[in-house]
Amino acid sequence: MDAKWLIRSQSIVTLAAGMIYPYYLLFLKNLGNSYSKYGLAFAVFTISSAAASQWLAPRIDRHGYSILMYSSLGMSVAMFAFPWVSSYLWVLAIQLGMGVCNAMQRMSERLLLADHTSVGSRGPVIGAYHFWTSVASGFAVIVGGYLIDWLTINTLFYASALLYGAGAWAVWRVRRRLAEPHRADD
Repeated sequence: MDAKWLIRSQSIVTLAAGMIYPYYLLFLKNLGNSYSKYGLAFAVFTISSAAASQWLAPRIDRHGYSILMYSSLGMSVAMFAFPWVSSYLWVLAIQLGMGVCNAMQRMSERLLLADHTSVGSRGPVIGAYHFWTSVASGFAVIVGGYLIDWLTINTLFYASALLYGAGAWAVWRVRRRLAEPHRADD
């Protein structure tokens, strides 16, 4: 089974996340103006992610591709929204949505990684997946730093949103290709 598409799409998503994450933390700290508010915002993210995983669990097998695609679209919307946030309550609302998207992404990527590998030969695919997504993450932090130096943090949010959108598009293409009936002349 071929998992290259999954490695590519999730490397794009990891690039989007890694590019914004360290600087997003600074953004949250400045908006919340205290470590306790930052802690609450991060807790909303993690707890909503945990709660969403319980709701997603019975649905993930049937809708893995869609869930993966919608997680990236949701994160794209969140990244586009962040530069416009002026209230801590909006931060919490977006954090809640991002937590749900995080659960959707984590669960569906693991399901699809298992679905697109075979027992006894998963190691090399999992190794390639981890390698490329980790490289994307490391590269992203460097790119993010340069973009902030030259431009603004808002630009970084928008670039991240576009990358999340590209990741969703990549999954959509594969889902559409797999859903098409095979023609007799193929």
